[in-house]
Amino acid sequence: MLKKIKLQEAVGSNLAHDITEIRPGEFKGAAFRKGHTVCEEDLCHLQRLGKNHLYLIDLAENEIHEDEAACILAEALAGEGIVWEDKPHEGKINLLAGRDGLLVVDTAALAAFNMVEEVMCATLHNHTLVRKGELVAATRAIPLIMKRAPIERAAAIARQNRLVLAIRPLRRARAGLVITGNEVFHGLIEDRFAPILTEKVAALGSEVVALDFAPDNAAAISRVISSHLEKGCDLLLLSGGMSVDPDDVTRQGIRQSGANEMHYGAAVLPGAMFLVAYLGEVPLLGVPACGLHHRVTVLDLVLPRILSGERIGRAQLAFLGHGGLCRDCQECSYPHCPFGKGM
Repeated sequence: MLKKIKLQEAVGSNLAHDITEIRPGEFKGAAFRKGHTVCEEDLCHLQRLGKNHLYLIDLAENEIHEDEAACILAEALAGEGIVWEDKPHEGKINLLAGRDGLLVVDTAALAAFNMVEEVMCATLHNHTLVRKGELVAATRAIPLIMKRAPIERAAAIARQNRLVLAIRPLRRARAGLVITGNEVFHGLIEDRFAPILTEKVAALGSEVVALDFAPDNAAAISRVISSHLEKGCDLLLLSGGMSVDPDDVTRQGIRQSGANEMHYGAAVLPGAMFLVAYLGEVPLLGVPACGLHHRVTVLDLVLPRILSGERIGRAQLAFLGHGGLCRDCQECSYPHCPFGKGM
C-alpha cells in the first residue's frame, strides 16, 4: 500500500519510484531515481515538478513493486537470442537483440500476454532483421504497486509460449543462381538478374558459389539444378520463366528436377508469381521478372526467413497478403515502411 506524506515531511525518506521530468524539446527522463533519499535541496525542484506530496511504500505479501514486476515479465518474455538488464527505468525494461538475426514474435502469445490487465509488452514487427544490441521490445507493469497474481499469470503465459520473442540467426548459405531464358542464354541481351540476386544474397551474409544460364527448356533447367546440387549448393534461386506464358517452362524444369514440394504464387505485389520449392531439404526460390524492376519484392520478405531456418509453405505465402502491397513510393524507404509488416 502507499502512504501519502506532505513534501516538507519527506526529508530523509527514500523515493518509492522514479520521478519523471519533462522539458519539451530538451529532456524527458528521471529527475530523481527510485531509492533516492530526499534532502532539503530537493524540495524546490520537486515542487517545480508539481510534487506537493510524496508516497512511502509498505508492500503487503500479495503486492509487488513495478520494478520487480518488470524483471519477472522480461525474464519470461525473453527467448533465445534476447538479452536484458536487471535495471528497470521508470518501471520499464528494454529487451535487446543478443545477436544479429531475424526477430521472431509469436503474435498470438503476445496478444494473450497483453490481455492480462496492468501489464504490457510492445515489440518491433515480426520478421524484422536486427543487429546485436538493437532494441526489439520493451515491457512494464503499468501501476506503481499491483497484486502479484496478474504478474504471475502474464509470466506463465509467456513461459508457456517460450518463443514469444526470439532472434533466429541467419545461416551462411552456399547459393546457386540459375538464370533462365533463351534471350540471355543465347547472348541476345545482357543478363541483369545475377548481379541483383548476388547482392541480395551477400547482404544477408551468404555467398553465391555457382552461376549458370539455361534456355527455355525444362530438361536443360533440370540438369542445371542437379549440377548445382552436386556442387554443394544448399540454396537455389532461379530467375525468369515464372509467368503464365506457354514458353515459360522454369516451373516444369523444377518439377522435373525432383522437387518434393512446390508452391507457386504469393499474396504479395510485386511478386505474385513467386515460387517456393524444396529438393529434399534444399530450398529453391523462383524469382519473377518484377525482381528486375523493383528494388524490393517478395524475395526480400521470404529470403531472410528461409535463411533463419523457417520452412515456407502455402500458409506462410498466404499470410503475406496482409501488408504485402508495396506502395511503390518514388523514394523507397524499405524496411522503414509498411511493406511486409502484416505478420
